[in-house]
Amino acid sequence: MDNQQNAVQVSVVMCTRNRGTKIGAAVASVLANDHPSFDLTVIDQSTDDETRRVTAPMAAADPRLHYVHVEQAGLSKAYNNGIDRTAGEILAFTDDDCVVQPDWLRTIVDAFAAEPDGDLLYGQVLALGATADDQRLTPQITVEAPERLSKRDGFRVFGMGANFAARRRLFASVGGFDEVLGGGGALWSSQDFDLAYRTYKAGDVILLRPEVTVRHDGRREAEDWPALNLAYGSGDGAFYMKHVRCRDPYALWLLIRKIGRTAARWIVKRILRRPVGTDYLRGLCRGAKASFRFGVDRQTRLYIER
Repeated sequence: MDNQQNAVQVSVVMCTRNRGTKIGAAVASVLANDHPSFDLTVIDQSTDDETRRVTAPMAAADPRLHYVHVEQAGLSKAYNNGIDRTAGEILAFTDDDCVVQPDWLRTIVDAFAAEPDGDLLYGQVLALGATADDQRLTPQITVEAPERLSKRDGFRVFGMGANFAARRRLFASVGGFDEVLGGGGALWSSQDFDLAYRTYKAGDVILLRPEVTVRHDGRREAEDWPALNLAYGSGDGAFYMKHVRCRDPYALWLLIRKIGRTAARWIVKRILRRPVGTDYLRGLCRGAKASFRFGVDRQTRLYIER
């Protein structure tokens, strides 16, 4: 890394709620990064004091760590709070149940340096556990090769909030996260897809980079997945429908394609007599319907809370 990249200040934002047993490992992994100029802000929405108890001695020992407790719940609210409280030229985000690599921030800085027009970046999220069940039951996402998403390069809905980064200028361009979407919000999830789509619509570039990797200590058991898929589908339906209501024909086409492909997979599995659930598909329909509980600002492409 050259001197100019060394000088790039990165602000890491980690949002958490009632994960006192995992937050210590997540924070320690970020603080162990080899990029020389970064800070870490933990936005804590917990209803107990465990996260504060774990992070307080870490903050006392390392001035790069800042702890903030807020009463209002909602992942998108926490993201926006973290953005407002930090000053780094690049913002990096990971979850409270993830362990990042020591070169995580350096690979982010290098990727943005190599692509000066890139404003948003998604990396890989891989299971922390190594067993077959860990791999099967942990939410994760892989990036096969470096890729650019933009109006020129093409677009697809992709990404996972456990591992992404953005130049600060992006939020000046497209605004912050939609606070109606996202975990703890009224419409469940998909704040990451929504940010990526607004980035694309603004004419900005999204980078997908396989070398930017985190490990996810977020295994769910089999009985947890129906509710998780319902929430994922509900958030996706609400995300797509918001942009459809902004009179966006491409968003309508994406929604129709998503419903069609999901239904087709369900039919194929039924024919092959394989286990199949309708949770995600039901969620898509639920989220699209629930969208109409809120107004939409067509200029900012954000929901309006009524």
